[in-house]
Parts: sequence; structure tokens; C-alpha cells
Amino acid sequence: MAKVNEGLYYSETHEWVRMVDGYALVGITDYAQHALGNIVYVDMPDVDDEVSADEEFGAVESVKAASDLISPVTGTVTETNEALENTPGLLNTDPYGAWIVKVRLAEDGLPGNLMDAAAYADFCANL
Repeated sequence: MAKVNEGLYYSETHEWVRMVDGYALVGITDYAQHALGNIVYVDMPDVDDEVSADEEFGAVESVKAASDLISPVTGTVTETNEALENTPGLLNTDPYGAWIVKVRLAEDGLPGNLMDAAAYADFCANL
């Protein structure tokens, strides 16, 4: 069973959102990193790029496969996690600590279709 953290929002495409001081930190879930295996590269948007909920904003590559990152929020990228450029495996070792992008949300930028921890755990259990 994949680890699920309380206090985060989750998407059906296995990205998580943590709200911090009005910004959204976005990363991939423990379920996603287990499915991908050893992550070797993270393609991230640039600072000031716009991201839209349910649209691709980057990709993660592992020794097994590449997978698109689908934004769970709408807004403007204000920061990328530069540590992932040299150490993409942080997504494997600490999936809920190693965020990928920080986003300043647009108005209504946090969609209502995101799940809480209990709903996401149920969702994963039924995959």
C-alpha cells in the first residue's frame, strides 16, 4: 500500500498539492514513484510559465518509463525545485518532501475535483 499524507490534496493522475502561504507546492505521490521505479530525470517548466489544471506541465523519466506530469492546479510557476536537476531520485526517497514546482494560484486555481488523503487512499486501493 502506498503511503498517503494527511493535509494534502491529490489528483487522479497521482500528483499532490500542499498549500503553503497562499502558494501550491506540487509533487508526485508515493504511488506514482513506486509505479515509475528509479527516477532519473525530471522535466520541469520554467519560472513564470503558466500551468493549467488537468494539463501537462512536465515529465518524469525512470529506468522503466516516462510519464507526463499533469498539473492539479492553475496558476503561475514561481519556483522549481532545482535539487531535482542533479538528484531526481529525491522523488523516490522522499516523494512528499521533494516538490517539483511552486505555483501562485490563479483565482479558482485549486479545482474542486482534488481528493483528500482518505479519498486518495481509497482511489489507489481500487486501481
